Amino acid sequence: MDRINREKTIGQRIRRTFEEAAVHYLQKFAGKASLASEVYHLKAVIPYIGDLFIDQVHNETLEPFIKARQKAGRKNKTINLSLSIVRRILNLAARDWRDSNGYTWLTTAPLITMLPLTDARPPRPIMWPEQRRLLPALPDHLAEMALFDLNTGARDEVICNLQWDWEVPIAELGISVFVVPRKHVKGEEGKKTDRVLVCNTVAQSIVERQRGKHKTHVFVYRRERTKNHHQQPAMPYRPIEAMNNTAWQNGRTKAGLGDLHVHDLRHTVGLRLREAGVAESTISSIFWHSNKTVTAHYSMAQIVEIFEALEKIKDETNRWNISLASLISQAAEKRVTQKSPTQRKTG
Repeated sequence: MDRINREKTIGQRIRRTFEEAAVHYLQKFAGKASLASEVYHLKAVIPYIGDLFIDQVHNETLEPFIKARQKAGRKNKTINLSLSIVRRILNLAARDWRDSNGYTWLTTAPLITMLPLTDARPPRPIMWPEQRRLLPALPDHLAEMALFDLNTGARDEVICNLQWDWEVPIAELGISVFVVPRKHVKGEEGKKTDRVLVCNTVAQSIVERQRGKHKTHVFVYRRERTKNHHQQPAMPYRPIEAMNNTAWQNGRTKAGLGDLHVHDLRHTVGLRLREAGVAESTISSIFWHSNKTVTAHYSMAQIVEIFEALEKIKDETNRWNISLASLISQAAEKRVTQKSPTQRKTG
């Protein structure tokens, strides 16, 4: 009712709460690949600023949210993700969105200051022994996604959204590539292009195991029956919103890998490619850091180049150029093993 009364004010800018603006944003960008992540961050900030009018949202009114998140142990990078969505909504309110009176929702957008990343956690690539502990500790569907990540270097959002319609078989190599639409590619709006995700033989075998489960999505999950196994499962397969879920967190703890992030699997791929002597230009293509476009630059020769590079990291036989990070990790693993009474008895 308050909103309706505000709408009746002729000749004046209609004031909106931040919660109204957030709902409008989610409706406008309902098909965005990162929507689930943005909903998570908005849910965190809404209790602090949701009831404020958008012209009341600024650094000072965001301070209680920032302090609460820091007290809860959230890193500045995570808090900045929430702040960046707030900033995005306020910018749209000031530049694009107009009310029934023709006014933009906001006169000008305030400067929202990001926090310094002095507490940023360094990348934490996993070593092969750690991978052998992690995968069995994860549920089957999540272990398949993690292994696919470790063989392609794809971002978890791409893996969760991977669709059969994007698949292009490459008969000459016996594998598929997936042409990922630009809306699922990370980058600045207006500059993103479709990208090609190349499978190696391990990734392809994972893809084959998913066929027939779901009409649209490659990686899906359903709760299986714990009894009456002769009956059909009670629920259908459904797409997975994010790899970083409770099952991931429980699995990494069980494997003794502490705060391992899903994105660390991507860092692992980078480390392994360098240890295998893969050229930086090829690594850039695998991670979509280069400026190549699908139609103009991806030739069969380049797909073969990426495929052969990814084949080198499907096991640990190509580590002729072992990195300092791996040597440090191996030394730490050896020290832990030497201190373990169980290992001494069975060694």
